[in-house]
Amino acid sequence: MELNIRGDKIAVTKAIKDYITEKLEKLDKYFEDVKNIKASVIIRVKNNEQIIEVTVPTSKFTLRAEEKHADLYAAIDLVVDKLERQIRKNKTKLTNKYKNIIQVELPVLEDEEEEEELKVVKRKNIDTKPMDEEEAILQMELLNHDFFVFKNVDEECVSVMYKRRDGNYGIINVK
Repeated sequence: MELNIRGDKIAVTKAIKDYITEKLEKLDKYFEDVKNIKASVIIRVKNNEQIIEVTVPTSKFTLRAEEKHADLYAAIDLVVDKLERQIRKNKTKLTNKYKNIIQVELPVLEDEEEEEELKVVKRKNIDTKPMDEEEAILQMELLNHDFFVFKNVDEECVSVMYKRRDGNYGIINVK
């Protein structure tokens, strides 16, 4: 796996790069064509927390995980564990759908619990009202939701307004 490691407000030393490379090599066993996978690693500092974000795009799906910790090396360990959990949790779905990307023989850990099948438990139909982005934010805040679906009059499409972890807002336009 080819790694693109960069730091935002932090110098990425050789020791950090080596540690990240060593830890992310654990994921190589899950992929058949490791040479064509280019993972992106971003390290950020916010207040006293070290944040590491890893994105592993393949031709069919993308793995992504982000972790925060006061110790950068602990954050690296946590993010690799999270990526492995994502693969193990979804291994059946991934192997059935993308047989040529992920190896079928994924290792089974003794402490791995049987995870229950995720299913849709509620379905909701909504009538979207045409509005601008400011009104959508207001409606979302009034409803105390993390996201809000509306007909965007400015973009002339259906949009999803969502609240980001940093407290700002994001928008997804469906064309």
